[in-house]
Amino acid sequence: MPSACDSLIEDIEDMVSSNDPTPHERQTARKSIIPRSRKKKENLSNEELQADSFIPGTQKIWMKTWGCSHNNSDGEYMAGQLAASGYKMTEADLWLLNSCTVKNPAEDHFRNSIKKAQEQQKKVVLAGCVPQAQPRMDYLKGLSIIGVQQIDRVVEVVDEAVKGHSVRLLGQKKDGGRRLGGARLDLPKIRKNPLIEIISINTGCLNACTYCKTKHARGDLASYPIEELAERARQSFQEGVCEIWLTSEDTGAYGRDIGTDLPTLLWRLVEEIPEGAMLRLGMTNPPYILEHLEEMAKILNHPRVYAFLHVPVQSASDSVLMDMKREYCIDDFRRVVDFLSERVPGITIATDIICGFPGETDEDFQETVELVKHYRFPSLFINQFYPRPGTPAAKMEQVPAHVKKQRTKELSQLFHSYNPYDHKVGERQRVLVTEESFDSQYYVAHNKFYEQVLVPKRTEFKGKMIEVDIYEAGKHFLKGQLVEDSKPFTPSIAAPLQKGEVSGLMKLFKFCALSSGISTSVSSVR
Repeated sequence: MPSACDSLIEDIEDMVSSNDPTPHERQTARKSIIPRSRKKKENLSNEELQADSFIPGTQKIWMKTWGCSHNNSDGEYMAGQLAASGYKMTEADLWLLNSCTVKNPAEDHFRNSIKKAQEQQKKVVLAGCVPQAQPRMDYLKGLSIIGVQQIDRVVEVVDEAVKGHSVRLLGQKKDGGRRLGGARLDLPKIRKNPLIEIISINTGCLNACTYCKTKHARGDLASYPIEELAERARQSFQEGVCEIWLTSEDTGAYGRDIGTDLPTLLWRLVEEIPEGAMLRLGMTNPPYILEHLEEMAKILNHPRVYAFLHVPVQSASDSVLMDMKREYCIDDFRRVVDFLSERVPGITIATDIICGFPGETDEDFQETVELVKHYRFPSLFINQFYPRPGTPAAKMEQVPAHVKKQRTKELSQLFHSYNPYDHKVGERQRVLVTEESFDSQYYVAHNKFYEQVLVPKRTEFKGKMIEVDIYEAGKHFLKGQLVEDSKPFTPSIAAPLQKGEVSGLMKLFKFCALSSGISTSVSSVR
């Protein structure tokens, strides 16, 4: 019979003793803790803790995140709270694994990482969509889980895991019975890239796609209030961010649960963006963007908003879309693309396609091929269908594996047969530099259409808007050279945080100080 520690509990108070200190008390007390060291055979610093210490907040944590930008944002928040609480985010005593449930390979990597951690005698805490959707899976037994709406409690769960307890916190955030978008947006976080802030505007969606496992984890639509999102954007720019990504399972559905909509949010956020900084909108499904096309065209033409939209089509066959329960027909998708292409000249439309969905015939697949030939999407995510356990599509009659593989190959060959950027050579463009290329040879920038532009790796370009002449085009990139006599423009209103530095700490300090009756005169977020 499983112990109470291994059972699925609604809240962590069921596990923690009433005599235990609160998280705030622990955080305050840590500053004065001096662990007693053993007599040492080797010369160790007096500051160094022994490896078998169980004082929460003193261990090292290694974190791995799989999946979408929403999941990456959750990972940044969890890392920030743990670092603010004293944990070191490095090779580690405890592994925090933040999972993705979209595809079988992602879950396989997650499962293998759990096995590897256990083989190395590491303590493990699990997060993300896999354990949220199916917490009773055999390979998750006995392991601590932090739910997707409970990331603000990650320190408490890790503290208990360090002590050897197995805790599961999977509840929903609610206010007066209404489900909330998730944890507070002003929590400490460690941005993977100090120049880019990822903001989740809502969680869940209004669809019930037959192939989707994420719905099981993220649930129905729950949106954050507009002013909370605007405040998060404002704080980000005060910390040196120059680019904001809005993310969710379906940004187009934003606000339908709280009496507002996506265009209203975007116009409000634009007010917070300093000149030279940029906003990128995340994925939206066709049904919920159709009624906002006029306003969306105006917003995407705004100089501080990328003329970029990710609209997954998945298939060009109406019969396949019906089996997927996508709630639109192919003419709806064409209307979105055609309208925005006309009203937002040069716009980048990215899309997704699933090859070999159950019941897809050769004729259905050819309709998808013709769609790609017609629009020649510059950004196309091609996915071979994987049946996810527990979804209706997994119970449907499957397309043979060799057919799925061949269709995926054929569509990939079509995608690689055209070069979408050749006509851009010779153009002069303003681009925002935000990161380093994978090969470390260039800095990566993006132009107004969110096309990737590789520029010379010069330190003074990072986080700046620069003017370049395009001299080369590849399948996925452009290359640009700085225009002679032009000067980089700095959009940020503050210097960016250092890589690994915790965001929001000063705000947390001020809150704690006010709660303790301490007077502060801090005027800068830094």
